[in-house]
Amino acid sequence: MLLAAAVVLTAGMAGLGWDTARAAVPGHLPARLGDQEFWTLVTDLSEPGGTFRSDNLLSNESRLQLVIPDLQRAIKRGGVYLGVGPEQNFTYIAALQPSMAFIVDIRRGNLQLHLMYKALFELSADRADFVSRLFSRKAPDNLDAASTASDIFDAYSRADPSDELYERNLKAIETLLAGGHGFALSSDDIKGIAYVYHAFYTFGPGINYSSSESASAGGGYRPTYADLMVATDGDGNARSYLASEDAFRTVKSLHRNNLIVPVVGDFAGSKAVRAIGTYLKQKDAVVSTFYVSNVEQYLRLERVWGSFCANVARLPLDGASVFIRAGRGGRYSRGTALTAELSPIGVEVEGCELRP
Repeated sequence: MLLAAAVVLTAGMAGLGWDTARAAVPGHLPARLGDQEFWTLVTDLSEPGGTFRSDNLLSNESRLQLVIPDLQRAIKRGGVYLGVGPEQNFTYIAALQPSMAFIVDIRRGNLQLHLMYKALFELSADRADFVSRLFSRKAPDNLDAASTASDIFDAYSRADPSDELYERNLKAIETLLAGGHGFALSSDDIKGIAYVYHAFYTFGPGINYSSSESASAGGGYRPTYADLMVATDGDGNARSYLASEDAFRTVKSLHRNNLIVPVVGDFAGSKAVRAIGTYLKQKDAVVSTFYVSNVEQYLRLERVWGSFCANVARLPLDGASVFIRAGRGGRYSRGTALTAELSPIGVEVEGCELRP
């Protein structure tokens, strides 16, 4: 199956198209979810939380943008995006402009992280305001809508953390989520949001994948938040969600309309991925993109990749639906750093729907 997928991918990328070269139209997805609709989806789709070896507060995939030009040529705006992990999803969402997104992760801590982000997007007027709130640093005076990501992060790298801003912003996050939206946050959720927010306050724009871990968490290069936001697609085009006000507003708009839904779920579990599929089929919508990072390597180690394949095969797909994976080397880049790669979903999961 993997060999066939590689052959199809190579042929497809040569002409920048899988079967249709376009994703499906949005179907009957809502233009906005009500607050209780959103929270009901979060609750009903989710499974009991599991664990992972790290907090994973930030991506360690410095080359995640390399596939974006091909994605934008192959995938039509308005489909459904599925993803995993932290902020890298926003960069893909900004580029692909889906009608709706689901972020599925085995850790409830990731849901709490995305609730923090949701509040910060909604509270922030623009990128400079957002970065100020995210890291609890006073906004410099010399930033405006034309500032590049490099301008923004250069300025904030010189700013000191503010206890006052941290306390004020954390209160605003909790008030918006629990009071403004009426989400039934548990005491553990409130503590989890405070935990992740404190990490960004503590480490600032220099936070990386391992910042919140012990010294024994492993060495090697870890891109910082600033590194990821100023990265390019390889042709020098800045593609991060903080590269432009337009990219930022794309993600902000989806958050404001409750259309980025965090879900606690195991990719190989019996509920979350399948429940998302059921919901989308009811809305006559199609998954255009599924960002899986490098999760499959852990599923294979645990000998449960077949269950994941069966779950994905039950999602509403079409001939353009694509996996985004993170691996070592590959078509887009050589070396040991994690690099994004594309594969057609339908080819890879063919026959998996027969699994229980």
